[in-house]
Amino acid sequence: MPELSEAVPAEVDPLDGDPRLPEYFGSSWPKVDAFRRMLVSDGVLRGLIGPREVVRLWDRHLLNSAAVVQYLPTSGRVIDLGSGAGLPGVVVAAMLPEVEVVLLEPMERRTDWLHEVAERLELSNVVVRRGRAQEVHGELIADAVTSRAVASMDKLYGWALPLLGRGGVLLALKGEKAQAEVDAAVKVGQRWGAGNAEVLIASTIAGVDTTRVVRVVREDARRVR
Repeated sequence: MPELSEAVPAEVDPLDGDPRLPEYFGSSWPKVDAFRRMLVSDGVLRGLIGPREVVRLWDRHLLNSAAVVQYLPTSGRVIDLGSGAGLPGVVVAAMLPEVEVVLLEPMERRTDWLHEVAERLELSNVVVRRGRAQEVHGELIADAVTSRAVASMDKLYGWALPLLGRGGVLLALKGEKAQAEVDAAVKVGQRWGAGNAEVLIASTIAGVDTTRVVRVVREDARRVR
């Protein structure tokens, strides 16, 4: 007879119920919190997040995504490249209701999810588009492109910069090796008309790790590798 496994107490996200969260998110709080609940109930089951991520959705994912909003325009169009579960794109759309947010994702099961999220949260400013960046070059142009855990900077330049006009900005959420990626991709960026990349340290609420955001302006939209 197989041994019965011991019951493991359910872990809880330490930021659940933190009164600073509604204060930080302001008017977007109901939609951001509803998005979190959708991720908790369906995210693991549908292969959108790992089982261990459920108890750290706030600090590692939702606040991490929200940190980029301060660098985004408050109108126009933002393309979220490789949206996946909707991070940061859904959070951006909730926090910037006057911005059209295009969630660009190549996998059908993920675009199905993104459609459901946009409908349930009533995000009228969201457009879900199935495809890769290369497939919409010359078709979609944005004021900003966001990216989180998609690719290294040398690849991102070729995917994201053709989606930007002159003065458009790429904002890539990165980890501890952000500066090393930037340094290694300088020449590639130049070939795509990128200006100097800067690594910004973005904070949200006290006690939560800061987010590294690589910010790059496309200074010359005529340059094509």
